[in-house]
Amino acid sequence: MKHTALVISLLAAGVISALPGIANASSHRESPFLTQSPKVDGTDFYMFRSYETGRSNYVTLIANYQGLQEGAGGPNFFLMDPNALYEIHIDNNGDAKEDLTFQFRFKNNLQDLQVPVNGVKVSVPLTNTGGITDPKSPNLNVQESFTLTVVKGDRRTGTATAVTNAGNGSSTFDKPADYIGNKSFPNYDAYAAKHIYAINVPGCSTPGKLFVGQRKDPFVVNLGGTFDLVNIKAPATAFDPQAENKGLDSLATKNVTSLELELPIACLTNGTEPVIGGWTTASLRQARLLNPAPGSDNASASKEGGAWSQVSRLGMPLVNEVVIGLKDKDKFNASKPSGDGQFASYVTNPTLPALLEILFGSAGVKAPTNFPRNDLVTAFLTGVPGINKPANVVASEELRLNTTTAVTPPAMQSRLGVLGNDTAGFPNGRRPGDDVVDIALRVVMGRLCLLNIGCAPADAPAGAIDFTDGAYVDSSAFDNAFPYLKTPVPGANVK
Repeated sequence: MKHTALVISLLAAGVISALPGIANASSHRESPFLTQSPKVDGTDFYMFRSYETGRSNYVTLIANYQGLQEGAGGPNFFLMDPNALYEIHIDNNGDAKEDLTFQFRFKNNLQDLQVPVNGVKVSVPLTNTGGITDPKSPNLNVQESFTLTVVKGDRRTGTATAVTNAGNGSSTFDKPADYIGNKSFPNYDAYAAKHIYAINVPGCSTPGKLFVGQRKDPFVVNLGGTFDLVNIKAPATAFDPQAENKGLDSLATKNVTSLELELPIACLTNGTEPVIGGWTTASLRQARLLNPAPGSDNASASKEGGAWSQVSRLGMPLVNEVVIGLKDKDKFNASKPSGDGQFASYVTNPTLPALLEILFGSAGVKAPTNFPRNDLVTAFLTGVPGINKPANVVASEELRLNTTTAVTPPAMQSRLGVLGNDTAGFPNGRRPGDDVVDIALRVVMGRLCLLNIGCAPADAPAGAIDFTDGAYVDSSAFDNAFPYLKTPVPGANVK
């Protein structure tokens, strides 16, 4: 989750003047380059054992891109980049290298809808010319489609095979148009549901599920208050027992584009090792040649070529936003987990707890005193012993899930995951209802020390403080079946 760690950095906003660059951080714009290329900005990654009734033998993977989408974002809405490569990677043996990669490529098909004007047919400037109820609607001016490929082994040199529609054998899938409004889409829920596919994955004997489309952004965070010099009355329950649920979600009206897969556990794991690691990336071609005189086809505006260059990376929350130094944020986004040793000092000697002490020291907040921060190494780089640490693991930043951990029914899920005694939640994978902001705040300030994980209770003087951003989330905010995430916020909703 790209936004999680932001809260911690902004809790330290009282020292922003001494720390140029922190003020420019953002929930979805975590590196300088991605501010220039929002279509390939990965915002959140979820990986959890499916808790839909009868689907507990599956794992759901959700990779979100293009955050901060306004429902009324027309006339050109949030198409994916046809010149980009979007990927979800799975490491199923703990060696910090991908063993399975799911690659998404998109295509925008302009229909060039026209209307007669004074006896002449003229191309319309809009996305649609009438109501839309079905895929490939004749009223839809731009019909977006995509392909999905699974690669076994190295993402560039491994064996690549197309994933196909279990219903008709096609290797091309339709992507639903964004929720322009309720006049364009009389029933968006029914329309989007027609884009949930049963899929055949090569080497997997049981079909999975696939959905790619716009959803309500599942992440919650108090961006407004934190960016306004931590304009939060009570950033911890020690200051206000009701501080966790103040309704301060700045993303309440924002959408995101979700790439979702539900796959059998047996198709993701390797032998007797039940723990899988996952992360997402986006890549662009190394070269771009702009056309000074583009033609009528929008695709002619530029020519892309050369090898793929990775520009976005996301696994565990917190890491690139407020652990990696500003000078290395683009470098981290271009890196692989196998090379994470170069960033180790950012994890073992984090700066943000010290900043929290500076800002809230008068209220009793003190940074953890154990160095190196082995508790953070455990949480973010190796997995927690007995919960989600592989038998043989190379320290690397991945979201890790133990696929043998029993599913917690939605009504019994703790929004605090493992910290709330719910071992099926974050950091053992991540479910939509896991409040990773509050969890991450408490872990960074030493909550694991109180559990003798990587440090001792005496190392975390403020470890028991329940830090929060006041933006509350739990499983009740989501559906209990694939694709789990809610209907996007429409651009117009006239009753």
